[in-house]
Amino acid sequence: MPRALTSLPRGIAVLVLDACSRDHTVEFARGAGARVIQRDWTDFVDARRFALAEVTTPWTLMIDADEALDDVLCEAILRAPEQFDAFRVRRTTYFCGKPMRIWRGEALVRLFRTDRVTLDAHPAAASTAPVHEAWNCDGPTGDLAGMLLHYSYPDVATYQAKYDRYTSLEAENIKPSPFGVLAACASGVARAAWLLFARGAFLDGPRGWYVAYHSALYPAVAARKALIG
Repeated sequence: MPRALTSLPRGIAVLVLDACSRDHTVEFARGAGARVIQRDWTDFVDARRFALAEVTTPWTLMIDADEALDDVLCEAILRAPEQFDAFRVRRTTYFCGKPMRIWRGEALVRLFRTDRVTLDAHPAAASTAPVHEAWNCDGPTGDLAGMLLHYSYPDVATYQAKYDRYTSLEAENIKPSPFGVLAACASGVARAAWLLFARGAFLDGPRGWYVAYHSALYPAVAARKALIG
């Protein structure tokens, strides 16, 4: 949270939605001048829709606690042209302190006119789980220079915990099927090859191979969890 807040452009209004955390998030956020709302956790989509409904400014920049703007993106936000209703930013995710090629330059709508967007879930497996959500805008959308830095996985244990949580959430919304497991495994082989070579995970060494393997098998793991209950 500190890194996210200190990376923002100076002087902007900040709203922090906190899921009744037990660390120092609330104290730090209020100390940084943010408006803080505490609310019991529901799910990812509902939480973001709730937060957007609380925004009182014409423009919204949505970032998570484990993200931060680099200096170029911070400046680009301040200079964003008015003819657009939304802007895509490029996000790179880190794993064990290293930016990963398979997660480099992901295009995401994160800056937008508050009343011009909708939010939808995009589960990675064949489920209806409210995860991997994305903002959508039907109006003109531009692109901003710079990078959104995503420090989601400081170590392997954190990655494994999130992987287990997300696949379990998806499993709750998948119809159990042994054929679904087999199909997901089969497609996982092709996806692993694509991640390793087309997306460059092979060049990241053991870290890249590890992430490519687990990413490719994500739908199969969720399908298997649904099958075994």
